[in-house]
Amino acid sequence: MTQDRSSVASAIRAALSARDPYEKVAAARRAAREWRLGRLEFAFDVAMPDRPGRPDAPELLPPNRMPKRGRGQSLKGRIALLHALAHIEFVAIDLALDMAGRFGAEMGDGFTGDFLSVAADEAMHFALLDRHLRSLGAYYGALPAHDGLWRSAHDTRHDVAARLAVVPMVLEARGLDVTPATIERMRMAGDPRAVSILERILDDEIRHVRIGANHFAALCERRGDDHETAWKTQVLQHFKGPVPGPFNDSARESAGLSRSVYASLAL
Repeated sequence: MTQDRSSVASAIRAALSARDPYEKVAAARRAAREWRLGRLEFAFDVAMPDRPGRPDAPELLPPNRMPKRGRGQSLKGRIALLHALAHIEFVAIDLALDMAGRFGAEMGDGFTGDFLSVAADEAMHFALLDRHLRSLGAYYGALPAHDGLWRSAHDTRHDVAARLAVVPMVLEARGLDVTPATIERMRMAGDPRAVSILERILDDEIRHVRIGANHFAALCERRGDDHETAWKTQVLQHFKGPVPGPFNDSARESAGLSRSVYASLAL
């Protein structure tokens, strides 16, 4: 007798609900692996939580109350910068999981698999950054962090087009712009391990943004919308403020983002 497979939605919800960072890392990677191996049923029989599980630390502050980090040259400055990046990657696990779990039924199994693979990458990024923080005498949770990233997910929970337009195509794309300068900062600070980690993250994030851009374009085609016009409409409606520059045009082009799309909304 064959055993009934668990649903992909239940695996995603379990990972989203995990509070301990390494439980979430393991659950996200397990969900992606089980899906890839065909061990999860394409079924969305449970709802996604309004808010994912979070550890007791770090303390979450509004962005305007976050302490200044400095330039990252001193050990203290490097730790603060790497901690901020670890938090971004930790929240990014939940952003990718929620994308797959909240919109997978509507968007199909290819979409679900793509964002589960993104979640697994983000889990790996977080683990690399936290391990490096520990080698520097710190750890994830030692410093406060801001909660703005999840707010963007919550605000776009009603429509996959809004979520794709804002999260991968604005917020994650911003990582393509700022990471090269962060890499150089870590190189000047004599931290080759941080350089290696951030170079890996940058390569992966180009793929992640491309996944979001491709699914957004395909969705617009199905809806009969011009994808450039639709993206601008969604960003103006759901992203507070102009799209910040300067831009890493070559990385954005590799990720499928044309300058003609985002430049008109630039700061």
